[in-house]
Amino acid sequence: MSPNPRTLVLAAAVAVGLGGSALATDVVNIYSSRHYDNDEQLYAGFEKATGIKVNRIEDSADVLIARMKSEGRNSPADVFIATDAGRLWRAEEAGLLQPAASEYVVSRVPEHVRHPDGQWTGYSKRARIIFYDKADVSEPPQTYADLADPRFKDRVCTRSSSNIYMLSLLASIIENEGEDAAEAWAQSVWDNRARDPQGGDTDQLRAIVSGECDVVLSNHYYFVRGVAEDVPGLTGQTDQIGWVFPNQDTTGTHVNISGAGMAVNAPHPDTAIKFLDYLATPDAQRYFAAGNFEFPVVGDVEEAGPVADLGRFREDTMNLARLGENQALAQEIYDRVGYK
Repeated sequence: MSPNPRTLVLAAAVAVGLGGSALATDVVNIYSSRHYDNDEQLYAGFEKATGIKVNRIEDSADVLIARMKSEGRNSPADVFIATDAGRLWRAEEAGLLQPAASEYVVSRVPEHVRHPDGQWTGYSKRARIIFYDKADVSEPPQTYADLADPRFKDRVCTRSSSNIYMLSLLASIIENEGEDAAEAWAQSVWDNRARDPQGGDTDQLRAIVSGECDVVLSNHYYFVRGVAEDVPGLTGQTDQIGWVFPNQDTTGTHVNISGAGMAVNAPHPDTAIKFLDYLATPDAQRYFAAGNFEFPVVGDVEEAGPVADLGRFREDTMNLARLGENQALAQEIYDRVGYK
């Protein structure tokens, strides 16, 4: 598959930025699988605060991981950024990251959203929650387990089982409840499907609007975008959609992260650490929260606007490294029950 035009432009920019002086200490080279326009503010803020130039390449996590593998010890990557702990785990398993959690990061970021050995750190959170049609669902599911209840037969919509969000959710169920319970859940949710999986999270929410699905799973910010921005097929229709933060009386709501780690062959480790530290500062945390409607990970920055309107919730505090460690088993379970 050919790289997208933006990737080619960014790759050229990195080459120019290195300018034959890969050992320069006033640059940081970032490989990022985040593709949010508002991240421009994040990078600009870092450059203004430190005087360090940011060079970056953006592509899917799998493409960037393959690129780092092929580049080997000559890779210019200093920092790898990915959405979902499961994708960070893939980079870790490939031997592409190294411990880099500074005292500042450790003091700022809660332990459960950091890799135990400092391989990566989560810098923003996303909650995977239940959305439902308020007109058709009088008693919405209150837990992930409720999605398997026969009363929701032919009413539930999700993404495909190979999607990283679905893998991480099932990985958390494996961790909290065991393999047998996770398989029973996957089988029953599959049996409750209103349609075979299709599209992304926004498409699941649109399916509530269209009447195709009564109950769906989505990361919270896809809904908030529909409230705050112009999302075709969703904006202007969000009043009919209710939401539930699941498992408030048990494990807490499943959360995932956008996170980053230092590349194993980082040519600029000092600037990499400075960038990773910057991501935990109040200013950077506000960029994450305001720019993509995510939740900040640090306690002294509060969400605002439409994210705050979702309300407070209790999150699952299992260490997110377990999502990657259980990822292969999660896919195996989905495959066993025929979850497409």
